[in-house]
Amino acid sequence: MYEIINIRMRLSGEVVPYDVNNVNLRPGSWCVVEIEKGLDLGVAVGAVKMVLESEIKQPLLKVMRVMTPEDDAQFQENTRKEEAVYHSCNRMIREKNLSMRLVGAEYFFDQSKIIFYFTAEERVDFRELVKELAQLFQSRIEMRQIGVRDAARMLDGFGICGRELCCSSFLKEFTPVTIKMAKDQRLALNPEKLSGICGRLLCCLAYEECQYRELAKGAPREGMKIETPYGAGKIKGINLLKGAAIVALEGGREITMPFTEIKNEKQKMQSEKCKACKEK
Repeated sequence: MYEIINIRMRLSGEVVPYDVNNVNLRPGSWCVVEIEKGLDLGVAVGAVKMVLESEIKQPLLKVMRVMTPEDDAQFQENTRKEEAVYHSCNRMIREKNLSMRLVGAEYFFDQSKIIFYFTAEERVDFRELVKELAQLFQSRIEMRQIGVRDAARMLDGFGICGRELCCSSFLKEFTPVTIKMAKDQRLALNPEKLSGICGRLLCCLAYEECQYRELAKGAPREGMKIETPYGAGKIKGINLLKGAAIVALEGGREITMPFTEIKNEKQKMQSEKCKACKEK
């Protein structure tokens, strides 16, 4: 059995499972953790949990210690340097007229490496930029291209709901979001209302998709002709959450009927046929 805890990495926002390594951690605790060829800071999210060795997909990196005052001082120094290297790199990108947007800069905790995160529409040749950055800062340099959703996670902000962005607050990974989800939920197909600050479809469209699909199983088809206690009608709209349909009657009047009370013409004919058979 392994004791593991999820650690949200400081800048990228990626949530990674770590071996607790007998370190006393609570949700929200900042800690020093192992990364590839170095150390970095992260924050514990969720509680410690026990996991079978067979469930571990890859060798776990270890939590080294809870962040100390000395670590915090190092972090503050790195943060100041990150702002400076970000502006320097951004200036060099403009001077070289490179088609890329710099999103953030991250020092390894031990300052052995700097990672620059950027977005770009197409492939960018940044070899000369990397050489100049390495000479300027006397450190290993990595240029890491990320997607627009990852960029939104790093920059953080608030959504149209008024809450902190899901991607930067609790989402561990992105799931595919399609326009069909908006259609299933009977939402107006307005790009401004359906898109997040990243310009992609809102992540929250996927949250209740399964429930809407389940509700849709018992729903009649829009445009279907039906019989009502008030005469013939045609289904004009559907409200999945209420389990009801808006029915337009022949005289122009509209009524609301529960799905369970709706019978189309085919069902009516079958019902009448069965009734006739019973009478015989």
